[in-house]
Amino acid sequence: MEARLQATFDDAKHIVFLTGAGVSTPSGIPDYRSKNGLYTGHRNAEYYLSHTCLVQEPQVFYDYVKQNLYYPDAKPNVIHQKQAALTQQGRATVITQNIDNLYNVAKTKHLVEFHGNLYKVYCQVCGATVDWQDYLKSPYHTDDGGWLRPDVVLYDEGLNTLNVQRAVAAMGQADLVVIVGTSMRVYPFAGLLDYRSDGAQVVVVNQEKLDLGFDYQMVQADATEFFNDLQV
Repeated sequence: MEARLQATFDDAKHIVFLTGAGVSTPSGIPDYRSKNGLYTGHRNAEYYLSHTCLVQEPQVFYDYVKQNLYYPDAKPNVIHQKQAALTQQGRATVITQNIDNLYNVAKTKHLVEFHGNLYKVYCQVCGATVDWQDYLKSPYHTDDGGWLRPDVVLYDEGLNTLNVQRAVAAMGQADLVVIVGTSMRVYPFAGLLDYRSDGAQVVVVNQEKLDLGFDYQMVQADATEFFNDLQV
């Protein structure tokens, strides 16, 4: 870890981590668009993860989600753990695109799950919360026969307004923004950068450079190694 970069983290009072699927690949959860990603092997993946599919072919939606998205045995890795530690110190917020629940397992505070959480499941008829383990056994709510669904943002659906407000507020307070495990090409998540505070430093920890349209500090490294070396 370069001393100057460590000092950047040490001096920051309001860090915002913007994270995506690359944070969870070291935990054994595939990303979406890489060589072995979720979308690569399924031509119609975006349809299967759409509101249209949920409504018109609920069984198809359920089968796809159950078989491809749930990794209940996955554990948080050092990236989750170090970021969580900084949130526990009251110095950081995590805004993630991930829906895999690993940040919660790592006891992350000040967490915004921008696209929801697979492990929060509810009945579409009565709105009751249902244990995710029951959902993996059956898509029907035992109380009223209603179809269950995970509380995630599907294609064709709008974002949770409260999550957007919390994310924008965090970006406005940040003195350091750290992008990890995401190409920042998916909107409106990528648009959060437009709300960063004046003077906020932006650090990207990634194997490849990103086209963000402004200057930033690039750390071309494996994120696992970077966070393993980071002192918090």
